[in-house]
Amino acid sequence: MMKRRTFLLACGSTAFAASGSARLRIGQIGSEHAHAAGKMAAMRALPELWEVVGVVAAEKGYEGVPMLTEEKLLGTPDLKAVAVETRMEESCATALRCIQAGKHVHLDKPGALGHDEFKTMRLEAEKRGLTVQMGYMLRYNPAFELLFQAVREGWLGEITEIDAAMGKLGDAKQRGIMGALPGGGMFELAGHVMDAVVTILGKPQGVTAFSTPTQSDGVKDNQMAVLQYAKATAVVRCNHADPFGGPRRRFNVTGTEGTFEILPLESGKVNLSLTKARGSYKKGTQSFQLSVPKDRYAGEFMDLARVVRGEKKLGWDAAHDIAVHETVLRAAGV
Repeated sequence: MMKRRTFLLACGSTAFAASGSARLRIGQIGSEHAHAAGKMAAMRALPELWEVVGVVAAEKGYEGVPMLTEEKLLGTPDLKAVAVETRMEESCATALRCIQAGKHVHLDKPGALGHDEFKTMRLEAEKRGLTVQMGYMLRYNPAFELLFQAVREGWLGEITEIDAAMGKLGDAKQRGIMGALPGGGMFELAGHVMDAVVTILGKPQGVTAFSTPTQSDGVKDNQMAVLQYAKATAVVRCNHADPFGGPRRRFNVTGTEGTFEILPLESGKVNLSLTKARGSYKKGTQSFQLSVPKDRYAGEFMDLARVVRGEKKLGWDAAHDIAVHETVLRAAGV
């Protein structure tokens, strides 16, 4: 079972009011990550919390944001945090330089190509008392927050299985990116759901990876992993040859006293079945829609501001992030 202390920290609401009058200074390095533009937009949409001082190595789409060198950005007076949105091959080394400069880091998934490099970086931040917030946006989705609460409070009894899928139809560019990675699509994309699995069940005792490429180029576009626990199994699929991958993305948790299904993944739509009433939810099966923020990344930067201000600790520590990174690599067959 997951570590109770870490889980309790992970499940708080992200909504809050700024406690100080001064905005926090933040910058971004890189624009190559698929989420880069969205992360910049999210930071700029929270001017009461963050002052975006500049971006390093940006392409088009960052109008109005000062273009800086990395040295200039990291030397900006009172800079508190940096969002690292580089290519995967550069992300971990970039994050480490930011940490060595004394900055908190928002690091987009999956964080590093190699596990030793990731572990070294993550532990260095912990040693320095700095936060590394991994860019797993499902952590802040209202349906997942409710799921984490349900598991924490025992609504579902003892967890026996998790079934998750996160796929899409990859275009030629996407296939090129996956083909360059030993772990393929599972490594590139599935960390979002793997992070949730490890939040609920902890690090697995064993991982068995499967890859069944759909095309002759051998790109790992159709993968599955089975995670083994003492009393549970988790099955995670990542299929980049699925024309209906978006609507089919799902996360289902089953226990001895209930089932919690999120479908589609980021929709806020929940199917909840309980053997007894829990909180405001009745015994039996019910389906409901939770309100989901329009900006999928806003919760990340709202929470990060609280952490930087010293109002709380991030809900996911180095041990958790290291376990997720290792599990993703194993699930991807690396």
